[in-house]
Amino acid sequence: MAKTTKKRRGPQKAAKVELDVPVRVGQTVEVEITGLNHEGAGVGRVEGYTLFVDGALAGERVRARVDHVKKNFGFAKLSEVVEASEHRFMPPCPLYDRCGGCSLQHLAYEEQLRHKQQIVRDNLRRIGGFSVEGEGAITVHPTLGMSDPWRYRNKAQVPIGEENGALVGGFYAEKSHSIIDMNECLIQHQANDDAVTAVKKAATKLNIAPYDEVRGTGLLRHVVVKVGVKTGEVMVVLVTTEETIPQREQLVEAIRSQVTGVASIVQNINPDKTNVIFGKKTVTLWGSDVIYDYIGPIKFAISARSFYQVNPAQTEVLYNKTLEYAGATGTETVIDAYCGIGTISLFLAQKSKHVYGVEIVPEAIADAKRNAELNGLGNATFEAGPAEVVIPAWKEKGIRADVIVVDPPRKGCDEALLMTILEMQPERVVYVSCNPSTLARDLKVLAERYEVKEVQPVDMFPHTGHVESVALLLRNDTEERKA
Repeated sequence: MAKTTKKRRGPQKAAKVELDVPVRVGQTVEVEITGLNHEGAGVGRVEGYTLFVDGALAGERVRARVDHVKKNFGFAKLSEVVEASEHRFMPPCPLYDRCGGCSLQHLAYEEQLRHKQQIVRDNLRRIGGFSVEGEGAITVHPTLGMSDPWRYRNKAQVPIGEENGALVGGFYAEKSHSIIDMNECLIQHQANDDAVTAVKKAATKLNIAPYDEVRGTGLLRHVVVKVGVKTGEVMVVLVTTEETIPQREQLVEAIRSQVTGVASIVQNINPDKTNVIFGKKTVTLWGSDVIYDYIGPIKFAISARSFYQVNPAQTEVLYNKTLEYAGATGTETVIDAYCGIGTISLFLAQKSKHVYGVEIVPEAIADAKRNAELNGLGNATFEAGPAEVVIPAWKEKGIRADVIVVDPPRKGCDEALLMTILEMQPERVVYVSCNPSTLARDLKVLAERYEVKEVQPVDMFPHTGHVESVALLLRNDTEERKA
């Protein structure tokens, strides 16, 4: 009997499900914009269906083209402003409509500040379940902004690529890895622009091959520039796929001769096909391993890979508010969870009896210890490890915190750390946040034993949707709370 071969059927494509929504992809609709979401997109409704429209502002009537729909909401691109908001502002950046860096440049700055205050209020109410109006409500103060909200970033991370056979470097277009070649960014410190332009010109002249992200070929992947705003020192970091740089001496000399204030030229080697900027190996090609800068009176050493706040002027505003909320008088013991390189810890050490900082990244703790020594602050102790492990160990050694300060990443505090805070019961908790939604979530947990007294938003990143804030919590049985 002859064998019969049964054909295997390939994976079946799922039938396209038509969503029962009042708009369709490709349709142009006219919509009233009633507000902004946390990313700065306009929020409107068509027959009760929510549409997020990039570039639209509250109070406007716009025409927008629908480009994506889901069951409960969709996304549309702005086609025309039919009725403009009085707060609409002409973006001074010529690449604003192509670059994804500044989502709010079209909104007058004072309105940006009001919007960010409202974002914090909305998250506290919606996620945290807190009252933000009336008697007994949490006070959310007006956002502290900048007198000049331009040229504030002290660090640039610029991807390098190739376009039509020429080396290009700039920033990624919104929601893509397509590089927009640019020589000027209005939120970058001028020294960043100058240094990036100098490297691009020198690399082009010396035929140093730009990186091709798709094929994984080429040498120069990124140019990272850091500026000590108070000191004027500049560090240039060349991120390459290989250790050998052809005509390295000529490249270094070109950077030295063209970049004012350059104090450090560093190479980082990243051979991996990855979106991560830095590789594991870093070498100094010329000058110092670090540059220096000040936040207030505190001096910091900044290496190629160390974290340092990108807006030092507003960082000082934020840290002064943190110091105020900590209520430090010189007699308090303070624990700084997520201490990083010790920026907040050393600010607190100025007016505290002793500060204990914990951070999971060992390299950051090494930087923190060096920065404490640099400033002659002997009342700061740093330890590497998870805060929820290290802090209970300190408690077992008899360390009792009067104040605990947390400054977590965007994902918020580890749940175990929140439980540790509730168990240690410091009189005060100061929560520094870069994400209003996780701030509200974590405050809801801490509200089991603490009253959230007030929240101060600070505009660390003008013209973007990001908002930083600092919250003061008092233990329910403290004398100040009773008063």
